Amino acid sequence: MELLYKGKTKDVYQLEDGNLRLAFKDDVTGEDGVFDPGANTVGLTIEGAGKAGLRMTEYFFGKLAEAGVPTHFVEADVDGATMTVRKADVFGKGLEVICRFRAVGSFLRRYGAYAAEGQPLDAFVEVTLKDDERNDPPISKDALVQLGLLEAAEYDTLEQLTKEIASIVKDDFDRRGLDLYDIKLEFGRDSRTGEILLIDEISGGNMRVFKEGEYIAPLDLERLLFAK
Repeated sequence: MELLYKGKTKDVYQLEDGNLRLAFKDDVTGEDGVFDPGANTVGLTIEGAGKAGLRMTEYFFGKLAEAGVPTHFVEADVDGATMTVRKADVFGKGLEVICRFRAVGSFLRRYGAYAAEGQPLDAFVEVTLKDDERNDPPISKDALVQLGLLEAAEYDTLEQLTKEIASIVKDDFDRRGLDLYDIKLEFGRDSRTGEILLIDEISGGNMRVFKEGEYIAPLDLERLLFAK
């Protein structure tokens, strides 16, 4: 396999059949040893985080397949902490699409003069650029279109898919007595067909989930999700 990219939480390899293999790491984003899914630096390493994230990802990508949501998922090897995916081209240098059900994290830091911590939000969707140097700045639909990163109709598709995916994840947690506060997703265009796909992962490392007002760490969330 050819190593294409070493990321913060995953390494990406090219396979001979045109697909990609993602190797999940135990590194998670945050600052000063504190986990933060909205951070753009690796803040700490949690043993078992890679396999836990992949197990959750396989579970939720299966749920999305049942709902007819297009994703890049092909198959997963949880024991080997790897996932095979269809190749997709990101928008520009990459976008992150966040769906927020509560005012926390960077949303609260920006709008704290007007929002209370934990205030309910109605599936609020915002897009940020993947740009570590500029601290992943938020960007509007008009700016994305005028800068040539995507078409207006593609933005609408991203927004619709984000709300649909977040709703599926949230409903699953609701049935378990868990409360999804926010979730960060990534999308790309299928390299062969141009179809917009959900890419990357759906795991405790890219969401905030609470139980009775208490935050649940990524590995604890995985344990709760698969508890018998």
